[in-house]
Amino acid sequence: MTPADEPGWWADLRAATEPSGFRLNGGFHDDADATVVVIGHAGPGLWERFSAERPAGPDPLDGWTRATLTPVAARFGAVLVLPNDGRPYRPFQRWAMRAEAVHPSPLGLLIHPEHGLWHALRAALLFRDRRALPARAEAPSPCATCAGRPCLTTCPVDAFNGNSFAADRCAAHVRSAAGTDCREHGCRARRACPVGRERAWADEQQAFHMAAFLQGRS
Repeated sequence: MTPADEPGWWADLRAATEPSGFRLNGGFHDDADATVVVIGHAGPGLWERFSAERPAGPDPLDGWTRATLTPVAARFGAVLVLPNDGRPYRPFQRWAMRAEAVHPSPLGLLIHPEHGLWHALRAALLFRDRRALPARAEAPSPCATCAGRPCLTTCPVDAFNGNSFAADRCAAHVRSAAGTDCREHGCRARRACPVGRERAWADEQQAFHMAAFLQGRS
């Protein structure tokens, strides 16, 4: 569905979120006939805006996301939720797969047919009513035709086997002198994926997310 064919409220929501670098991934109707809209980001726009407005304190990206999207949620009559809001955790990956054609990858991350692994889920808007949504564009998983699967053979400590992730082993390596490349430039396995490689995040953003991962494993 092209922007000209979008429901009017969706076009307004897109106009309210895209200037901050967010991306409307898509939406779906749940069993209660309510509407869930998944919001993420891809490309450099969000990081550039966040870097310019970065707040002080812990979890600055979540804090900035909440501060930026709270007035948007109020304007559109929605409840804002974030992946790290705490228990009970919302099923963001399942929501994302219902909202658009993203698929599980061997690394456990969702892969997008254009953005590859270089996108992220930031929030969702929950509406009590059923709203018209753009048509969902279908696309197969790029992993289904990736014969070499370099993501599974590039990690220096074999932290991925296609079914599980050895997080502690990964964290120990990244903290070590041998892990400088992953620590400063991002996960080597993620960077090995050929899909959307030209959309890979800048080193500064990679290092930020890797530091957040290490903090979570402390």
